[in-house]
Amino acid sequence: MKTNIRSQLDQTLDDITLPELGEAYTGKVRNVYYQDDKIIMITTDRVSAFDHVLGTIPFKGQVLTQLARFWFDKTSEVVPNHVIDYPDPQVLVARKAEMLPVEVIVRAYITGSLWREYENGIRDQYGFVLPDGLQKDQRLPEPIITPSTKAEYGDHDLPISREEIIRRNLVLPDVYNLAEIYARKLFSIGQCWAARQGLILVDTKYEFGMSGGQLIVVDEIHTPDSSRYWVADEYEARFAANTDQRMLDKENLRQWLLAKNFSGQGTPPELTAEIRIALAEHYLTLYNRLTGSVFTPQTGPVKDRIINNLRDAGLLK
Repeated sequence: MKTNIRSQLDQTLDDITLPELGEAYTGKVRNVYYQDDKIIMITTDRVSAFDHVLGTIPFKGQVLTQLARFWFDKTSEVVPNHVIDYPDPQVLVARKAEMLPVEVIVRAYITGSLWREYENGIRDQYGFVLPDGLQKDQRLPEPIITPSTKAEYGDHDLPISREEIIRRNLVLPDVYNLAEIYARKLFSIGQCWAARQGLILVDTKYEFGMSGGQLIVVDEIHTPDSSRYWVADEYEARFAANTDQRMLDKENLRQWLLAKNFSGQGTPPELTAEIRIALAEHYLTLYNRLTGSVFTPQTGPVKDRIINNLRDAGLLK
């Protein structure tokens, strides 16, 4: 696996510009093209943390797209989604939707940013108060929802309560209530499946939109970019010893950055080949464990492959 990853270091997809596909929007990870009734989402190999795009990770775009496909297929009968087609391992053709301006974040453990807030005495910004005495990585009595605003690229997402979402008329009450219902259903499915595979789905974020008067889940679900995963059989011992959990997600990169005293301010450190390879290994390991199949890497120039597949699908001339 490591040989494939190392050989792909110089052939990752950092960007792709295809104006023939329509009006374009470039996010932290995806290049999105808007057409009349659909969008074409190309998942690059870019990686971001603390609101900075930091570089690329081999096979990251393929892992994200194929894992999202795995989960969309598994949950489509429970929660409607935006999927139309997958013309390439890194491309999703989706229904166009009017995005809700908030993200619905579900957490089963106190870790990551929630723990950092808690340590700093910030415990009530989501419309409820977390109790005293919690420990890092502790399982919560039941999953909680900690929404955030959805910021433009370069800005920060901000914590917000459901009451504030409704008061500010960001989302209609019935729509937001349904979004939370859908989020809890998706999270429960994700938790159960992850447990069967020897993993813990720690937390995740969902994005929703309205399409044809219907609320649908969009973007991606339960990927290592949008979710935290821990190895289940090591959780108790690591928690008792107050050591970091064994993580198979982007949190590894955040911890690497924090160790270099970077948390979003100033100039981020350059990603080394070692951290790029290590993160790719975590992503591929997670893919294999979650899906129960072996990841098949699409090696070589990613951009050329995507263009050829888009042409074969009749999306490019």
